[in-house]
Amino acid sequence: MKTQTKPAIYWSLLDYKDWKMYIAATSKGLCFVGSQNRPFEELEAWAKKGFPGSPLVESKEKLMAYERELADYLEGKRKSFTLPFDYNGTDFQLAVWKALCEIPFGETRSYSEIANAINKPAAVRAVGTAIGKNPVLITVPCHRVVGKNGSLTGYRGGLEMKTRLLELERQG
Repeated sequence: MKTQTKPAIYWSLLDYKDWKMYIAATSKGLCFVGSQNRPFEELEAWAKKGFPGSPLVESKEKLMAYERELADYLEGKRKSFTLPFDYNGTDFQLAVWKALCEIPFGETRSYSEIANAINKPAAVRAVGTAIGKNPVLITVPCHRVVGKNGSLTGYRGGLEMKTRLLELERQG
């Protein structure tokens, strides 16, 4: 009997200026961008849930193109991302994450605006939950979602990281 090998998840520590975050990709695309200054265990815990049984393999080489795009963004030289994604989620989560990618650089949307964008206006709380499950911070720009009154609300990377990203985009 053949044993099925799970696809590898390649990872690297993006260390750019004062930004440090773990990123990961499969052979299909970017699957994880971690929170700023969080330990490797954040990536490990996520991988066990999202890609159970897949080995984590350190590979700066395989992540180089992703690191370059993220560094360009953090430098203010990039407003969108062109590399492919490979993330696991429900159809609802995927719809929410797609809607996040349509928020223009430097702009914000409320949770209810995202719910309306996916034609689920009553699903504001579920939208918030789906946003909280976004595995690829920055590249799927959940930092651009704010409360209805414009207030900064929860963010997996922490409100300090969210504030820095929004400020970077305001300057860009």
